[in-house]
Amino acid sequence: MEVNRVGQGRLFMDPDVDRARDFFRHKSRRMANKVTTVREAITRFVHDGDYIAVGGFGGSRIPTALLHEIVRQGRKNLGLSGHTATHDCQILVGAGCVNRCDVAYVVGLEARGLSRASRRAFESGSVEVTEWTNAQLAWRYKAAAMGVPFLPSRSALGTDTARHGAAVEITCPFTGVKLLAVPALYPDVALIHVHRADVYGNCQIDGILVADVDLARAARTLIVSCERLVPNEEIRRDPGRTVIPYFCVDAVVEVPYGSYPGNMPYEYFSDEDHLRLWLEVEEDPEEFERFLDRYIRNTRDFNQYLELCGGIGRLQELRALEFLIHGVRGPGGGAQGGAGAGAPAGGAEGGEGPGAPGGAAAAEGAGAKGGAR
Repeated sequence: MEVNRVGQGRLFMDPDVDRARDFFRHKSRRMANKVTTVREAITRFVHDGDYIAVGGFGGSRIPTALLHEIVRQGRKNLGLSGHTATHDCQILVGAGCVNRCDVAYVVGLEARGLSRASRRAFESGSVEVTEWTNAQLAWRYKAAAMGVPFLPSRSALGTDTARHGAAVEITCPFTGVKLLAVPALYPDVALIHVHRADVYGNCQIDGILVADVDLARAARTLIVSCERLVPNEEIRRDPGRTVIPYFCVDAVVEVPYGSYPGNMPYEYFSDEDHLRLWLEVEEDPEEFERFLDRYIRNTRDFNQYLELCGGIGRLQELRALEFLIHGVRGPGGGAQGGAGAGAPAGGAEGGEGPGAPGGAAAAEGAGAKGGAR
């Protein structure tokens, strides 16, 4: 196969399929209880220098609780797959956890505006960048999931994205046309938030999947957070909805409202007030550091963060917004203090969240050995 041109960007992760196959060959496929806590999952599986990939799409179905814990534990020199990275990039890059990034969509929070903290990091050169398209990063996961070293594509041919990327321009051996060989991407750790999971890691997602099916199969280690743990029997009743099988998963954590302030389809809407607050405080680097200290670094867990942002009252309002139910107010007439105010009463005791969507209280890491509650 003729190689015509190689992009100038650095390839951060090894696309060698045989090395990856050797790793996965020795990974346990035992159907064991993998329920743990957010703190323990990050302590055990995320280390300085790891390359991280985040599931979800933009501000939808993001594993915020896991991202916060990475910041809380002070992880450094991480690589990041900036596939559809909005608030996740804002958290990790803004907090100084990332030193290299495969960039497709970063810095922007869609129509909300740009993350100034992330932009400062990229413009200063403190984060090394290799460029891709959104499709290319998704295809990189797919190549890894398929067990092939690359996939051919026409996307980005002749563009500066290709010039600043790490894809290789080749000539098709069958037709003679020019193509880009997009290399497989095997992240060290993937973080994915789902709607339901059992204690073994069988996961179901409602709504858009984006690239998470391939990402789950490409990652060497997968940490799943879920809105609720369900019995294995519930998973078996509708097995066609199980998009991530247990043998891909290394840890399961129950975190109700774990995508907040992002949207969780069919569960709760995004907290636009709180996301706006993030963008506002980022204007001043010193104020942003104080913000990170208050809301993430100095909090005991994600539950305390939710309480600081309005607690169960605000979360009930966001749930009503998702279902277009108007006039619903939280306890005491609404979220006390709105986005970024003091903690109201009504949070769950000891849980990662103040109660599972729908009203059922759920403690983080709940679930007996034989199944979830």
